[in-house]
Order: sequence, then structure tokens, then C-alpha cells
Amino acid sequence: MSRIVIVDYSCGNIDSVQSAVNYHGQTSVITKDSEVIKNAEKIILPGQGSFKTGVKNLKKYGLFDLLKTKILEDKVPILGICLGMQIFATVGFEDGQENGLNLIPGTVNKMLTKELKLPHIGWNQIKKKKEDTLFHNIEEETDFYFVHSFSYICDNENDILTTTKYQNTFVSAISRENIFGLQFHPEKSLAPGLQIIKNFINI
Repeated sequence: MSRIVIVDYSCGNIDSVQSAVNYHGQTSVITKDSEVIKNAEKIILPGQGSFKTGVKNLKKYGLFDLLKTKILEDKVPILGICLGMQIFATVGFEDGQENGLNLIPGTVNKMLTKELKLPHIGWNQIKKKKEDTLFHNIEEETDFYFVHSFSYICDNENDILTTTKYQNTFVSAISRENIFGLQFHPEKSLAPGLQIIKNFINI
């Protein structure tokens, strides 16, 4: 059994995510095989691209309902990264309206920035809204690497783990029970990002 499964749903380069996991000496596998995912002890859902395409690909590979079962019923820990986090939402509005996994109720909308360009690319600080094991040994206002034009609006403020400011304040990390999401890319965020991957491995 692979302890950590990285879901391959044809949405972005995910080798760097596996490298970050393997850096900590953990066994991981990149797969779209539902049988492998069924036996996962932890799941990482990375991704880049559009909300609609991500959901479409998960359904095409027969993983959409499987992920909901593993997370909501089996309570397997999951870490969503960038698009992977956004797909946790109830609905997204990129390229039209599309229903997400509804793991943490909320919507994904285009960021409102009149003065700053989109996508939001580069290093930016996080501000903690609550304490969580995912951010163990991560200091307030640590910089992480972002690439995105859409942001997650949580229905319940208690699900917000961190926020970040890019003209306006947006949600940069979320958590609820066994569900964790990061708008930034820990695999591209040097030592702090590796620390977060380590924290998820240890959950």
C-alpha cells in the first residue's frame, strides 16, 4: 500500500510535489488508478488550470465520487494545492459555473484587483486566522509562492486557516477536520513549504 497518493488528473506538473514528499523519506505514488487511491492513507490533490477542467477530468477518470467517499466517509487526510484546494469548494465560476467536491462549503471566484495584475504570481505573506498542525513551526507572515487568478470564499469563517493580501485580502489556506487546502504552492516555497509537507505527512 502506498502511504501517500498524489492524484494525477492531468492538471499541471506534479513531479515537484512528489519530490517534496520524497524529500522527507516517504513513499508516494502519482496515479489516476482508482484502486490505488482507494487504499491511500493520505491523499494530495495538486493542480493548475481551470476549475471546470479539473472537475471534468476527475469525473472522466472516475475519481470525483471516490474522493468524496474517501474524505467524507473514510476520513482520509487530504491536502489540496492551488486548483486542488479550489475544487474542494461547493461551486466555481471559472469558464462558467461548475460544482466542486463540496468538502468545505464555499465558492471560487475571480479575484477583485483594480490596480494589480492577474494572475497573482510570486511570493506573498500569510496571516494565521487559527492554529493548526499543518502550520506547525511556520511563523506569522512567512512568504509562500502563489500563481492564481481565482480565490476561495468560505461559507464558514472557521474553515479559514490563513489569509493573504493582494490589494484585497483573500483566503490562502483552509482546514476542516481531515481536509486541508493551500492556495500557494508549498513544493515551490523552499524550506517553509517543505515544512508544511512534513506537517501533512505527520498528521
